[in-house]
Amino acid sequence: MKKLWTVVLIGIFWGSLAYAGGTADEAKTLVEKGIAYVKAEGKEKAFAEFTNQKGKFNDRDLYVFVVDFNGITLAHGGNPKLVGKDMRELKDADGEYFIKKFIELAKTKGKGWVDYKWVNPVSKKIEPKSTYIQKVDDYFLGCGIYK
Repeated sequence: MKKLWTVVLIGIFWGSLAYAGGTADEAKTLVEKGIAYVKAEGKEKAFAEFTNQKGKFNDRDLYVFVVDFNGITLAHGGNPKLVGKDMRELKDADGEYFIKKFIELAKTKGKGWVDYKWVNPVSKKIEPKSTYIQKVDDYFLGCGIYK
């Protein structure tokens, strides 16, 4: 029985190492680095770098995205096909318009976290997700984590 528990515990340990998702602090830091990059390099260069899936703003399951206050995606490190798309009507698994929540938070508070439910591409299951967003001019940068 002792050997069985050892095998189970080792399996759990190695399984948790196999998927080391980003943390809340890492997501927030990535957004802050993104904002500094926009200020240093300009929007055009920064948005291109954010959308580059092999670029410096993609780390494991963390990536930067940019959406304007009209809901248009300006950059997206997780899915470049979303650039130029209106995302305002996108709903989460509970039917919540989370992009509208991002926009409202950016306009009213400037930065913060929004919780919603989304399919985790690793587990393929609907999971709680939290995204940190921060306003810059008439758009915001964001980066989300699975809880």
